[in-house]
Amino acid sequence: MLIGIHAGKLGRFPKTFQVYEKILKYNNIDYIRLDINEPDFWEKVKGLDLFIFNFENTTDQKELAKTIIPVIQNQLNVTCFPDVTTAWSYDDKIKEFYLLKEAGFPVIESFIFWNKDHALRWAQQAKYPMVFKLKAGSQSDNVILVKGKSFARRIIKRMFGRGVNPNKIAFNLSKTIKDLTIKNIVLNIAIKLYRFYKGIDRYPLWDKQKNYVIFQEFQPGNTYDTRITVIGDKAFGFVRYNRKNDFRASGSGKKEYDPSKIDKKSLEIAFQISEHFKYQSMAYDFLYNDQNEPVVCEISYTYPSKGIYNAPGYWDRNLEWHVGHYWPQYLYLKDILNLQKLRQPEIEVWKEDTLMSHIRKRLFTAKG
Repeated sequence: MLIGIHAGKLGRFPKTFQVYEKILKYNNIDYIRLDINEPDFWEKVKGLDLFIFNFENTTDQKELAKTIIPVIQNQLNVTCFPDVTTAWSYDDKIKEFYLLKEAGFPVIESFIFWNKDHALRWAQQAKYPMVFKLKAGSQSDNVILVKGKSFARRIIKRMFGRGVNPNKIAFNLSKTIKDLTIKNIVLNIAIKLYRFYKGIDRYPLWDKQKNYVIFQEFQPGNTYDTRITVIGDKAFGFVRYNRKNDFRASGSGKKEYDPSKIDKKSLEIAFQISEHFKYQSMAYDFLYNDQNEPVVCEISYTYPSKGIYNAPGYWDRNLEWHVGHYWPQYLYLKDILNLQKLRQPEIEVWKEDTLMSHIRKRLFTAKG
């Protein structure tokens, strides 16, 4: 058996990738590191039992993944993680809504337009507030509360005009201010300077967003969202509290892992969606609607590994609780390769280090 692990951003293998290697070494399973830029990449891929590419939401990574994963899976018949189905909707809120809505799952109602005139007519009679989002973005980036039709019309004209550059700080100013700390200021300056010095694109989210618009119904009264992650027959959960005086929870850093906080209805919905689409891995963000029923806000195949490992346990398909800490990489390998006897080694959980350690770690992984 041979596993191939593709390099991440800037050709590096961060600690989250190294967890795969530790597990594979511990179980005496052969693996190789891969990079699409190497001349023998395709020959090496042909001999794999599993190709792993944990791509993230920078434009270049998404473009590369949607280019090579279908070829590897469908033409070379090599199992992939993520596979085509699991990866298809990643970081695209339009795909997510269309998919879940038409499959009949509870999802927050969204109003998506591909034509300016249709969008402007809708804005005249819409019930506000609404939440405007770009189709891409994580940690509450590119999410704005729209309180009236005047602001909605301005957004629509901008999106069907010169568009929005998601790298521009003004677009995410309210969120940026709420997250403002000395650490983040120094960190972001260091990242920009390093990328400039190395001649690396400082703004890897280079696709301007335009010629579409997304508005989502605002769900008032939610002081937190619930993140449910389904991997195979296991579900992990925690709640994320909103930033102070804000409606956005993702990226706030305020998590709670108390299992009693998790709504069993959310668990059941998450399991049903993953089973329906046969997802290898999927994280679901839930809010409550005006009838106090959980509805899906967003989904993502990938997420921070530590967020899963830090959970005190998981729910099985019968919604029964099991205590234990598990690396998601271990569960991916166990499920996809059907290795029920795969063992999870003791892996040192890296700590939150000093500010300079943060800078060194994020120089290679920052979105810019």
